[in-house]
Amino acid sequence: LQYEVKMSCVTEVLIGYFPSILALAQSLLRSPDPCVVPFGGHMYRLSFTAFDSYCQQEVVGSLVTHVCSGVGGEVDVALELLCGLVTEKPSEMALYAVFVKGILDYMENLTPQQIRRLFHLLSGLAFGQQQQGTHIQDDMHIVVRKQLSSTVPKYKRIGIIGAVMVVGSMGASRLNPVTALLELVRSCSESSPEAAALYYDELANLVLTCTLDPLVQVCLNNLPSSLPPLVCPRSVPFPACMMYNLDDEESQGGIAINLLQLLSDDLQHKGELWMSPLCLSPFFRLLRLCEEQQHQGDLEEIDALLGCPLILTDMDVVEKSESLSRPEREFLCGLLFQTINWFREVVNAFCSQKDPEMKMKVVTRLQNITYLQTLLERTLAATPGYAPPLANFDGESTEGAPVSSSSAAPKKGKKGKTLFTREFNYIFLVFLLPLQDDAEKEKVQEATRPGVSLVSYRHFFRELDMEVLSVLQCGLLSRSLLDSELHSKVREEVQLGPAELVFLLEDMWRKLEFSLTAAPAKRVPFFKGKTDKSVGFSHLQQKSPKDIAACCVQLLPTLCTHLENCHNHFQTLLAENQGVVDASGLDVREHQLLSSAYQLLLQVLHITFSWSGFSQPEHRGLLKKTLGVLADRLKEGGPELTMDQLIKHSFEYLLNFHSTVPSLSIALCLSQLLSTVADRGGHQFPPLLYTLLLCSIYLEHTDDVLKAVEEIAGEGIPELLNSAKDASSRTWPTLNRLTFLVFYKGMMGVLEKAVRKIPPGTLLTLCCVQVMSEKLLTWNLAVRDFHILVNLVKVFDNRPVLNVCLKYGRLFLESFLKLGMPLLDFSFKKHKEDVQSLLKTFQLSTRQLHHMCGHSKIRQDTILTNHVPALKKSLEQFVYRVKAMLTLNHCQEAFWLGNLKNRDLKVLDGPLEQSEDEVLAIIDF
Repeated sequence: LQYEVKMSCVTEVLIGYFPSILALAQSLLRSPDPCVVPFGGHMYRLSFTAFDSYCQQEVVGSLVTHVCSGVGGEVDVALELLCGLVTEKPSEMALYAVFVKGILDYMENLTPQQIRRLFHLLSGLAFGQQQQGTHIQDDMHIVVRKQLSSTVPKYKRIGIIGAVMVVGSMGASRLNPVTALLELVRSCSESSPEAAALYYDELANLVLTCTLDPLVQVCLNNLPSSLPPLVCPRSVPFPACMMYNLDDEESQGGIAINLLQLLSDDLQHKGELWMSPLCLSPFFRLLRLCEEQQHQGDLEEIDALLGCPLILTDMDVVEKSESLSRPEREFLCGLLFQTINWFREVVNAFCSQKDPEMKMKVVTRLQNITYLQTLLERTLAATPGYAPPLANFDGESTEGAPVSSSSAAPKKGKKGKTLFTREFNYIFLVFLLPLQDDAEKEKVQEATRPGVSLVSYRHFFRELDMEVLSVLQCGLLSRSLLDSELHSKVREEVQLGPAELVFLLEDMWRKLEFSLTAAPAKRVPFFKGKTDKSVGFSHLQQKSPKDIAACCVQLLPTLCTHLENCHNHFQTLLAENQGVVDASGLDVREHQLLSSAYQLLLQVLHITFSWSGFSQPEHRGLLKKTLGVLADRLKEGGPELTMDQLIKHSFEYLLNFHSTVPSLSIALCLSQLLSTVADRGGHQFPPLLYTLLLCSIYLEHTDDVLKAVEEIAGEGIPELLNSAKDASSRTWPTLNRLTFLVFYKGMMGVLEKAVRKIPPGTLLTLCCVQVMSEKLLTWNLAVRDFHILVNLVKVFDNRPVLNVCLKYGRLFLESFLKLGMPLLDFSFKKHKEDVQSLLKTFQLSTRQLHHMCGHSKIRQDTILTNHVPALKKSLEQFVYRVKAMLTLNHCQEAFWLGNLKNRDLKVLDGPLEQSEDEVLAIIDF
């Protein structure tokens, strides 16, 4: 073995351990810890590339087993590894295509994204340049045709997804099969609007994510021209009204989206595919992506769609929705859903355009969306049990969502008429209508009526692309409006408001939670039903977690700016209202939105920093860049900082926001974020420190510190002493023998701090009997607590406890001499018995401190003896200060001195070393 290693025959040596390597890779890939899964993947990949054909076959067979396992994360990783092997080693993988083809029998248990990956994998094997995998082409065509011809929606969806992925892998030499396959999919989906909408969405994803053969791309670009012509208008249940026009009101022959007519026709003529409004947004997405592909991202040919109006109905009808019939309310809900989804797809299309005017229109469309959502919430509240129209078509149809008891300044679209005459005659959903002279004005009024939360309806909205989040970077946008003489008279300004900010941050938070949050793997049997949580994230799944994290880092400066704006708003609010964040007279709606934005910003940062990928060496640079953004907000420039310095500055930057958090939930988010950032340095706090912080927070914020200390020391600790060795106090569950020191140190510290805050009192105040009695009572309580704590060293006599007692015992004694003894001087005559009781109790404590000093000397413990000189000095001062008080009150006979022997804590005599500092006052009244 050593000889073979010396001769560089490492592969020959390792092949003998292949069964163990394969078993280890299987275990790692199934691990719930996301940090070790990539290592298992590397073992699979290297085993395939380094070993012989037998081992390669075993690797492929094992990966296929992972795909068929039914565990979501395991399936994803295995499919990704198979796709990577097809890309790196296409000829070798083609030999094992028959093994991979066996996964087709388990497609019913795969998610839509996994089905896409599977057909991408199989298409690469079947239609690649290598010839070894062509034998599975017929099998794939059979499977696709069988699924397409099925009347079961689930199988038809699989067929559509598979057929489109096959089209993406075909080259120009197979152009006729491409055309035939697309025609087959179209004919099989025309009977179902949902299937047709999925067809458009899948084609759009193909154009967006795949590098297609040029001739295949041309074939896809020609698809929109094959749509049927316009339909004739019919009667509608509500009066028509042209709304949300952003283009020039004087432009004649413009375009408008007649959603009111489309929805009405859909209700009256069910089953007619081309009349269904479900296909509006999917088809527009396909059209937009084809335009981007043809014109290198320029959407000038279709930019009129961004600002064109919609034919809806007057939204005043929402105010009287409760008086409408059930069908009318459902029609109104459907109209609002379709309008919002159209605007969401429009924002998807134009959010990346650089033209300032188009950016203004995008922001205005976001304002339209947030306003329409408030109307939809109120309409849904009046329509319980309503089942919204589908917006995402690659998942199971939902029976129904859970039920809970402005016109911008006009400007002409650049290509309005040209668009209609050249291309848009094939879009059946758009009607050519003259724009009216009176521009419709959007009603911007606050929704005061209660509504249904749209959180449970999010699957019925079109997915927003990651690129939409770039709108967060938009500041104040403005443009000059021209009058009839082309003079600039008015300047229009648009910017993100609180509602739009919350809308975008909520979407970003959901995206990050889905992509960057690592969930533990859960094995689900095939026969068990499972909820697909990926519905609504089809576009997001096309990106890797690293790409999404990099996008967050790019947006991080903007997020910090918004976070600082929220901080400044609440800081001003606190200053104007004497520290009250929810004072009367506030704009409640704005306050709620800004509080939500504050919390969402912290949650977005928390999820970003919690990403497990930052723990991997290859992503260390990205983590450093992320921390650098926060560190630069605190202190710009400077030399290159180390990781620990970046973490320190980032922590300090985030800590500055603690003074303005408006609610407990936001404070919790900030605490979690701070903890996550601190943990990035690898220096985690010991568990006892958390207990210390918890104890300190409780004692510092309790109403009566002295009473709280007495409860813990007088009730909790006796419960601990009477319980089993590993048990905890019944009243204080976090108090056990391991955490006793934490509690003891916390109580000693807060007690010493409390007595320092007792006012000493002047001669005039002490002449008041009531004031004198109150202060004397307070000192009695403090001395009693101190006596209980000092006596605990008889039970817990380890060095850390003694160290705490000696340290804080001296500090307490000094405070008593400075603040307590002047009170006793004036109180002795009027409250003689109370003073006697206090001094006798305190004398027992000082005697115990004297014994602790003797114990420290006997043991010769340097850490403890360091406290002895200062403590002995304070004990001497106490002796003579008591004598002075008694002399002042003519009671010298109650005082005499005696020498005490050095004793340890068990009250045993030590070495006979007597000196002047060992005298102790004996008070006998």
